[in-house]
Amino acid sequence: MAADPSAAAAAAPDPDGPDAVRLTWNAWPRSKVEASRCVVPLAAAISPPPCSALLNPFARVDFAAKIWICPLCFSRNHFPPHYAAISESNVPAELFPQCSTVEYLLAGAAPAAGVPLHQGGPPAPPPPVFLFVIDTCVIEEELEYVKMSMRKAVALLPEHALVGLVTFGTQVHLHELGFSDLSKIYVFRGTKEISKEQILDQLGLAGAGRPGFPKMPQQPGGPQINGMHPPATAGLLDELQPDQWPVETGNRAIRCTGVALSLLDELQPDQWPVETGNRAIRCTGVALSPDQWPVETGNRAIRCTGVALSVAAGLLGACMPGTGARIIALLGGPCTEGPGMIVSKDLSEPVRSHKDLDKDAAPHFQKAVKFYDGLAKQLVSQGHVLDVFASALDQVGLAEMKVAIERTGGLVVLSESFGHSVFKDSFKRIFEGGEQSLDLSFNGTLEINCSKDIKVQGIIGPCTSLEKKGALCADTVVGQGNTTAWKMCGLDRNTSLTVFFDVSPSERSSQPGHQNPDLYIQFVTSYQHPEGQMRIRVTTICRKWVDGSTNTEELVEGFDQETAAVVLARYISLKMEMEEEFDATRWLDRSLIRLCSRFGDYRKDDPSSFSLHSNFSLFPQFMFNLRRSQFVQTAYFRMLLNRESITNSVAMIQPSLISFSFDSPPSPVFLDVASIAADRILLLDAYFSVVIFHGMTIAQWRNMGYQNQPEHQQFAQLLQAPHEEAQIIIKGRFPAPRLVVCDQHGSQARFLLAKLNPSATYNSAHDVPPGSDIIFTDDVSFQVFCEHLQRLAVQS
Repeated sequence: MAADPSAAAAAAPDPDGPDAVRLTWNAWPRSKVEASRCVVPLAAAISPPPCSALLNPFARVDFAAKIWICPLCFSRNHFPPHYAAISESNVPAELFPQCSTVEYLLAGAAPAAGVPLHQGGPPAPPPPVFLFVIDTCVIEEELEYVKMSMRKAVALLPEHALVGLVTFGTQVHLHELGFSDLSKIYVFRGTKEISKEQILDQLGLAGAGRPGFPKMPQQPGGPQINGMHPPATAGLLDELQPDQWPVETGNRAIRCTGVALSLLDELQPDQWPVETGNRAIRCTGVALSPDQWPVETGNRAIRCTGVALSVAAGLLGACMPGTGARIIALLGGPCTEGPGMIVSKDLSEPVRSHKDLDKDAAPHFQKAVKFYDGLAKQLVSQGHVLDVFASALDQVGLAEMKVAIERTGGLVVLSESFGHSVFKDSFKRIFEGGEQSLDLSFNGTLEINCSKDIKVQGIIGPCTSLEKKGALCADTVVGQGNTTAWKMCGLDRNTSLTVFFDVSPSERSSQPGHQNPDLYIQFVTSYQHPEGQMRIRVTTICRKWVDGSTNTEELVEGFDQETAAVVLARYISLKMEMEEEFDATRWLDRSLIRLCSRFGDYRKDDPSSFSLHSNFSLFPQFMFNLRRSQFVQTAYFRMLLNRESITNSVAMIQPSLISFSFDSPPSPVFLDVASIAADRILLLDAYFSVVIFHGMTIAQWRNMGYQNQPEHQQFAQLLQAPHEEAQIIIKGRFPAPRLVVCDQHGSQARFLLAKLNPSATYNSAHDVPPGSDIIFTDDVSFQVFCEHLQRLAVQS
C-alpha cells in the first residue's frame, strides 16, 4: 500500500490506447448483485470526439450473402453496393482487428442504421464563428491587458473566420463591424431580462431564419459571393476574407478586420459613475465590536453580464443556427445588475460564500441558476458554445454559470488578472494551430449502443441529454440520463465523458448454453471538425463477462485504479451538488473500506496480514489525496475535473513529484514531506500549478552566484533542468498552470507543503533529519490513514 504512484506513472505507456476509452472494470460481473459488491461503479471514461450500431471488427460476416451480423443486437445488415467486392481476402478497414476506432469524413447525409458510409463530394465547410463578449467594468490597466490579448487572438484566427464584438458594463454594446468610417453600436439596457425575440427585433432580425423572411436588396455594384447577396445583419459578424467564402443568411460580408482592431483601440473602461465606498473594515489584531467603527456604504461597479450573454446568444441564434460558434466571455467581476446577478451593487452585501450556498443563504443564487439554465437550453438548441475567462480577485459567479458552460462543452479559465500568464497563455492556446492546437470541434452528438444485458445510467461531463429514450436506458439515473444520445456543442482533444452502466441480464441470457462470454459497447460521435467538415467517429470495444461470485481473480486483473479514482471523484462531485448535506469524506471512507474488504488478501481480525493486489495498490493513496483536495468544494475545479482526460484528472487528484540532485538523475519521489532535502530541487506538478522548490543549501548556493562561475557549470545545469521540465508541462496543458518558484522556508513554499503527506509535523519535529522539513497540521498522515483502513477492512 506504500507503492509510489509517480514512479509507476513515469514508466507506464499511454494508458488510453488508440480507442481513448478506459473502463473502471475490464471484466464485468454478470449479475446486478455482484456488480454492487464491486463498490466502484461499472463506468467508462471516453474521449469522443432500434439498434443503430455501425460496422466494426467484432461483427460476424457472411461473405457469400454479403451480410454482417451486429454483435450488439444480432440484427442482420446488408453491405452497400460499393462493398460488392468484399471477400475473406478483401475486407474493408472497419473489419481489421486493430481498427476498433474508425473515423469517417461525411460526404453528405449520415449513414442509415447499420450501414457503412460511402464516399462522395463534400459540401463547402462552414466558417468558424467567434463572438467576443468583453467586460469593461475594469480598471484601465486590466483593459489594456485585454486589448493586447485580443490583438494576438485576431492575428491567430483562420482567415475565413467570422468575428463579432459585444462589450458591456452598465449597458450592453453590440458593435457594428460593417463600417470603417463611422462606428455603429446597438445599445441594450442591463437592468432587466431581454427575451430572444426582443433582441432580434432591436437588431432588425425578427424574422431571421423563418420561411419567407425577406432578403436585403442588393445595392448597386454590391458584391456577389458564390451567387449570394450580402444579407441583413449589417456586418454584426466580420468575415475576414469574404471573397473566398459564401456568406450565411443573416451576415453581411466585410472586407477588412482593421475595423475590429480599431474598435479594440477605442475601448475604454465603463464610463458609468460608481459611487465610492468601502467594504466593512475587518481587523483581526484588535477586538472591535461592529458599532465601534463606522462603515462607509458605497456601490460596486454596475455589471450586466447576463444581458450581455443573452444578446450574444440571440445574435448567433439568428445568424448562425446549427453552425459551430463560440461565445468567448472575458469577465472582470461579478454580475451586479439584471438577470444572472449574484450580488447587489451595495458593498455592504458580501459575495455569497460556499457556506452560504450549503445553507441556502445566498439570496440571488437560485434565480441566477434558473436564468443560466434557460441560456444553456437556448445555446444547446442552436449548437453554440459558451467559454468563460474570468480574471478577478473576487468571485465572478462560476457556480451560477456552471450549467451554461458545462452543458455547452465550454472552456473555463480562472485567474487573478488579465495580465497574469494563466489568462494570457490559456487565451492564446484556443486560437493556436499546429501541435499546440486544442483541436476545438463543434456541434457534436454522442450515441451509445451496447449489448442487451447492459443498460446506460447516464453521463457526467460536458454534454446535454437529447432525451432519446429506449430499451437501453437504465431505471437508475446518474447525471444526464434517461437517454442514449447526447449533444456536445463543443469538444476538444482532452474532452472526457464518464458513462455509467448497469447490468440487467435477461432470463434467456442467464440460462446455460445461451451465455455470450463477451460484451460489446459502441460509441458513435459525430462532430464538426476544426477544418469545417462533418465527421463520424465510431469506437467499438469488447470486454469479458465473468462470474463475480466465483472468479474474483479475473475481476481484480481487470481493475483500472486510475480510472476508478477519477470516476469516484466525479461521482461524489455530482452527489454533492444533487444531495443536501452529503458527506463526501464519509462516503469515500466507507467505499474504500468495502472495496479493500472485498478484494484485499488478509486473515480476519489480523491487520498485519492485510495486502492488496498491485492493481489496487495505489487506490488508497488516490482516495487519501482526494479527501484532502479542493475538488469537493469549488465549482471551477469540479468543471475541469469532469471534462479532462483520465491522465490529467489523476494529476489533479494526486500531484506528481520529481527530484533533481547531484547524486542521481531526475526521478519520481514520494509525495511526502520526507522527500524535502537541503541539497535537492523538487518539481511538483499539481495540474493547476507547477512548483519548483529549492532546498535550503541549493538556494544559498544560487544566491551566492555559484551558477555563474565556470567551475560550477554542473550546478547551473542542475538549476536549469527543472525549469526546462516545467516549461514542457506548461506548454502542453490547458488551462495554463501557474508557475511558482520558491525556496525552502520561504513564504511560497506553502504551494508545495499543502500537497505533501504530513508524515512529519510539529508533534514529531524531534525525529526530522537535518535539512528536511515539517508541516504544521493536525491532519493524519497517509501511514496512520492506512493503519486505520487495514484495521477496519479485516473486521468487515
